[in-house]
Amino acid sequence: MAFVRAAAKRVGLTSVVQLRLFPAAEQHNALTAAMELANRAANEVSRLAWDRRCFGRVELHRLAYHSIRAELPRLGAQAANLAIARVHGAYANRRATRKRAHTFRPQGATPYDARMLTFNRDARTASLWTPSGRVKLAYAGRDADMNAIEQWPVGEADLVCRGGVWLLQVTVTLPRPEVADPMNGFVGVDQGIANLAVTSDGAVLPGKVLPGTIAGNGHVRTLRERRHRQRRRLQRKGTSSARRVLRRLSGRERRMMTDVNHQISTYVVREAERTGRGIALEDLQGIRSRVRAHRFQRRTLHSWAFAQQITFTRYKAARAGVPFILVDAAYTSQRCPRCGYVSRKNRPVRARFVCIGCGLAGHADHIAALNIAQRGVEGWGTVNSPHATGLPSARRDRESKPPASAGGR
Repeated sequence: MAFVRAAAKRVGLTSVVQLRLFPAAEQHNALTAAMELANRAANEVSRLAWDRRCFGRVELHRLAYHSIRAELPRLGAQAANLAIARVHGAYANRRATRKRAHTFRPQGATPYDARMLTFNRDARTASLWTPSGRVKLAYAGRDADMNAIEQWPVGEADLVCRGGVWLLQVTVTLPRPEVADPMNGFVGVDQGIANLAVTSDGAVLPGKVLPGTIAGNGHVRTLRERRHRQRRRLQRKGTSSARRVLRRLSGRERRMMTDVNHQISTYVVREAERTGRGIALEDLQGIRSRVRAHRFQRRTLHSWAFAQQITFTRYKAARAGVPFILVDAAYTSQRCPRCGYVSRKNRPVRARFVCIGCGLAGHADHIAALNIAQRGVEGWGTVNSPHATGLPSARRDRESKPPASAGGR
């Protein structure tokens, strides 16, 4: 975890930077052929895995490697290995894919590793494998991304073609900063649907404290509902012009929500860093299966990006050296942070909290954020409890494990 100082010095932070490639016409065709061939191989491996019910990495490699190399002679050895790894990851990480054979789009993102991709940092060019041989392409990107590529170790990458533009999404390993002790407690963040995020300081996000064109949570809901009605109307129409509009609008809502979550996580991390506190969020894993929503609310609940906001906050906190912890979400909206009394009656209406024990009143989401902040302090103290060895429990558990081999990821 991020707060384990000894491990922090040994293990870096992984981040993804995006570069744009500038291929000529013949290079464009070679990259397209590489992408289609890699995805065709992944589909063949997925079919074999599904037919034989073989999803383990080693077993799947033994089953599929020689057959796809024989069926697709232009497929390189390492490209075949990555296709098998993709299929294994798809079936291991997504439960829904166990209900049917997983398929890969012909123009889907294609993975590359060090054997298939090399960088010339001085010339700012990248050499990529294709079925017709290596192609050398110039790349460009934001200053921060270019500096990361030039300074830090490079890992695997994904080749993406989006709207005719070729992109390379590269994993880099950044140095992990020292994690500061949360001397002033924790910033609690309550996530929800009516309000995307409310902090224990009382800030409602998104709101006036954030830049951009999103005015607030009501504005976000209005935009999402507008996009939903527009998609439903165009899908019902079904004409060629309607399909063109759907393709043009594809991903617009997702990009908006990603931008909003980036703004929220950046604000929370900066506030925690400025005030010398840690960050505590609710552990919402499995919330969609636990919560029973009305049928008119299911689309909103199941399309909300809870996990994305947690992921963004976690990695930005690690970059800044800010402590981060996930706490139990049970009864955070029904518990009084002053006296500790828990009751459903403390919530007379959805947005209001009134403790029937001590009379504390306030906005329900703000009260929940205060409870999350308190649980962050308690959880941090438990994880970092002292031991006879003189090490915190989390650090002791980490250091008791044998170090990873030099060739591990």
